Amino acid sequence: MAHASGAVREIAWSSPDHEGTGVDRFAAGRTSGKIAGMRNIALIAGDAHPELAREIAQKAGADLIPAAIAAFADGETQLRIEGDVRGRDLYIVQPTSAPTNERLMTLALLADAARAADAARITAVIPYFGYARQDVRKRPGEPRSAQVAAHILKGAGIDRVVVLELHSPALESAFEMPVTHLLADELMLPAVRGWRLAHPVVVSPDAGGVKRAQRYAAALAAPLALIVKTRPRDDVAVALQALGEVRGRACLVVDDMASTGRTMAGATQALLEAGAREVHALFIHAVMAPGARERIKTAGVQRIAATDSVPSVRDPSVEIVPTAALFANAVSGLAGEALRS
Repeated sequence: MAHASGAVREIAWSSPDHEGTGVDRFAAGRTSGKIAGMRNIALIAGDAHPELAREIAQKAGADLIPAAIAAFADGETQLRIEGDVRGRDLYIVQPTSAPTNERLMTLALLADAARAADAARITAVIPYFGYARQDVRKRPGEPRSAQVAAHILKGAGIDRVVVLELHSPALESAFEMPVTHLLADELMLPAVRGWRLAHPVVVSPDAGGVKRAQRYAAALAAPLALIVKTRPRDDVAVALQALGEVRGRACLVVDDMASTGRTMAGATQALLEAGAREVHALFIHAVMAPGARERIKTAGVQRIAATDSVPSVRDPSVEIVPTAALFANAVSGLAGEALRS
């Protein structure tokens, strides 16, 4: 493969022998054994999170197909699938995290290449779906960016999407293909229970996250509180007040993502001003733009838990909860459906 002056980023591993192995137990103890004919599953790692892709392949017993991903000097992506995917049930693992546009385009190009290579079915495994926050037009002249991103994936030939915790469940309707929408509750709850919080209250940082917070409140047998806030412009949130009984309690703020950290910092300030004893945070996606961790720590958050849906800088103050078994279980289930169809 000839590459212009950009550097080649090889995403390639040899697949281990998985005979006799199956998907590990996780969270609530679900298991997924290896299905007859499972060797027809193939998985490709995009360039966004190859470590997670490798772990999913190992747990699902899937062959990991190498792909060469390169960039021309002007940033234009060039790639090639360097293995046989003809007639195979193919899964492409690629969160569309920063740089979001590049990751999205690489995913679409991998799908197009797989379609041209005659893969039987192409599933995009997207641990974190960028643009999910832009699913509605808030003002005239704005795009519905989430829908545009979903259309790009459909046009590239993707047959199905597996995604973890969309910003809003209603966003499933933006996709023109079947969506397997995974929740992280079974993974995150054991981590939170391990903190042994005394007199906890679960807090939603905004009205849009109430349903997610309700799930955690019910599982922890804890009351629910809400932060009322305004957002004067994009990426800027101003917390106004905490609604609910938080005085003297350990507050667990549950949010789908941490980007700038301003929402969490504002929520923490509102909770502490309302008399909360301590504040802890649970994020599904630790997107963490530069300065976010420092902003959250400075606000007074004591513990943070997040999944590994996006690559994360190692930080002892953040407890990273692995998701590979959750995705492997989903891949095994979908592969079983394909075998039965």
